[in-house]
Formats: sequence, C-alpha cells, structure tokens
Amino acid sequence: METKRFQAKKFEPRKIDFKVRDAATEAAIDKEYLENLERGKRWNKNISKFFAPVKKILSPVTDRFSNKIIFLQEEISKFPEMNDLPEGNKRDFTSKISYALSLGFKEKEIFFFGIMQWIFVFLACILWIQMLFWIPQPVWDAVSECIESNSGNAEGCTLMADIPLTLWGYFCILLAAFPVGIFSSAMGSAHFMYKQNKESTVIKCVRSALANAWTTWSFHFIDGFITVRQIANRLPQDDGIQTPMIKKMNDARRAKAEALYYAWKIGSAGVLPNMVLGNNLIDSGKNSLKFVRSRFVEIAKLRAAYSSICWVVGIAAYIGAIITLVLMGDSIYADSGGLAIPKIYQYLMIPISFALLIVIIFLRPIYVLSICNLYSDYLVSINEQPVLPDDPSTGVKAGIVFGFLCILAILIIIFRDQIGLTEILSSTEFLGSFN
Repeated sequence: METKRFQAKKFEPRKIDFKVRDAATEAAIDKEYLENLERGKRWNKNISKFFAPVKKILSPVTDRFSNKIIFLQEEISKFPEMNDLPEGNKRDFTSKISYALSLGFKEKEIFFFGIMQWIFVFLACILWIQMLFWIPQPVWDAVSECIESNSGNAEGCTLMADIPLTLWGYFCILLAAFPVGIFSSAMGSAHFMYKQNKESTVIKCVRSALANAWTTWSFHFIDGFITVRQIANRLPQDDGIQTPMIKKMNDARRAKAEALYYAWKIGSAGVLPNMVLGNNLIDSGKNSLKFVRSRFVEIAKLRAAYSSICWVVGIAAYIGAIITLVLMGDSIYADSGGLAIPKIYQYLMIPISFALLIVIIFLRPIYVLSICNLYSDYLVSINEQPVLPDDPSTGVKAGIVFGFLCILAILIIIFRDQIGLTEILSSTEFLGSFN
C-alpha cells in the first residue's frame, strides 16, 4: 500500500481579505476575534497557574532575574520629550566611529570582547534550534494540516510544542546573557580605564566585570528577553481576515509594543556604565534615569541612529533569508512532503549569523563605548569620579552557577527521552483543555 504523503503549500502567501462585507458579517468576524483574544487571556492565566508551583520552587532564581527596573520603561514613557523625539541621523552614530576605532586599536581587547559575545549568541541560537530537531516530522506535518484546516489560524495547533520551545528559548537567553553581560561590561571597563590613563588588559577588564556579575547577568537576561520578543513581533505576520476594527486593534497593539520597547532602550541607556562601576540593578536604573534626563537629546539621537542602521542590517538579513530558502530548493521539504522546519531554521542561521556578526562585533561596541563616553562626561558635569570595582569573587560564584546550567543543558540533550521531553514533543494531541 502506498503511503500517503503530506503535501505542504509551496509558499503561497495568504491574502488578507479586504472585500466589502455587510455589517452582520463584519460583526460576526469581530466577535470571533474578541472571543479568541479572551481565550488567549484565559490560556495565559491557566498556564501561569499550572507553572505557579514550579515558579515558587525556583523563586530564588526567578527573583534574581526578574525585571526590577521595569520602572525605567514606565518613567521614560512619561517624559514629555518622548512625544517629540529628535530624529536620529546616521551621522549621530557614525561620528562616534572614530573614537570607538581609536580606542579599539589602542585597546585591542575590545574587538576580542565583541567576538566572544557573537560566539555565545550564535551558540545560543544553535542550542535553541536543536529542540526543533527533537520534534518528529509527522508532528510538523500534523501542525501544518491543523493550521490549513483552521484557515491559517495557528491557535491551538502548536500548543504541545510551544511550551517546551518557549521555556527552552528562555533558558538559551539565560545562558547567553552571562557571557554577553560579562564581555559587554569588560568593554565598558576598558573605556573607563582608558579615560583614567590606566593600562587595560583582557584579564583586568574581565576581572572588573566579574565583580558585578550577578547584576550584569540579570540585566542582560532581561534586555535579551525584551529584545528577542520585540524582534519576533516585528517579523511579518499573517493577521488573517481583517475588518476595520481588527486592523485598528492590531496596529494599536504593535504601536504600543514599539513605543514601550523604545522607551526601555532609551531608559536603560545608562544601566551598563552604572553596572560597570559596580552599582546594583535598582541603583543602576535610578542613575540611568538621571543620566537620560540630563542627556536626553544626545541619547535619543544616538539610539535612533543605531536602531536605523540595525534596521538596515535586519532587512538585509531578511532578504538573505529569502534567498537562502530559494537556494535550498526542494531540500526545504522532508520525505513526507511537508516542510522540513528544523532544516529550514538551520540554513536560516547563515544570514542571521552574518547579521549578528555585523551588529555585535562592529555596531554594538560603537554604541556601548559611545554611551560610556557620554556617561563619563555626565559624571564630570556632576563632579563624580568613576571607580571601577575589583573583586571578582562574586563573579566566581555566578560562573559556577553558569557552569551548572551548561551541564544541565547537556543533561537535557542526552536524557531527553528518559525525562519525557521527547514524548511531549512527539505528541500530536493539542491542549484544548485550557481554552
């Protein structure tokens, strides 16, 4: 007997239906949309209840990495200047290149810190993709069939895989946040040592960064989570059938998310140099607010210019992803005829890795050094002298925890069958009980 092959649709973008409808039809569509939103809220609420015991057990860890400086986002949003943001010209960013490059060539460890950050972010992406390979192809085929049968609506079709994939994503961000935080702080330490006419070496800079390792790790996990979430929100999405009400709600939701994200990035601009100087997370947040109030226009212009260049890199990566999919040809399909999702993500890492390389090794060091330079000028204006911490004992403890988490990741990979993870990822039964 011939085995039935699942045939996936070959990249036919779903067209949004804007045809004229009568009022009753639009009202029915709007009602269904609102019901789905309410169902999603109940789902999130029930999931929170489901994981409440786990969260309580892990509270010593979750409390350490919770966003204690969410007030930055709220306070910056209230700034009158946020209603009339200065436009960032690329020259506001490229003009800083000379300082960053001159410091980089004098203190070559800065390039090393950038390379190390890129390596660990790349490894975190690869680690997350590994879980996609643990999901059997029949499950991917069943998900595609489910989505097609629901007219492109993925709600409820991927729930069994969504939970472990999301948790695994948080775990990967947590792992990457430690080395990224340490090497970012080390980069800032090199700047302050240079300003104080002190010799900076890899060991001295890392030693200084390790002195505030927990705070640095916590902040970069929070910032990494917020950044990844916003990047995901910016990706092209199929909103399905839209009515004027639905389109207005979607546009408002995206605009609000973008505004809050931008408020976070501006508000947290001074957190890194504060952590470099040994302040805890809350004090770093409070000092960052004072810094932003004092240098709002300069920070806003620098951030806008940096973001605009990153946008260009992001668009280039998106175009590269399309080209990659075209060049993959029939290899994007599995033997079953469905899309080989893990392989697709694996190949997409090619353009993504180049984009990450440009941002993390070239653009981000310029931004970090420029912010630290602005903060140095700010400290001079308030007659404060920066003092770098030099007690790496705290960092050693954080490093031990990081090592334990790395071992935990390896154990999950090796014993995923024994702990039941493979069975969960292999299930084609969808969680309708939470709806």
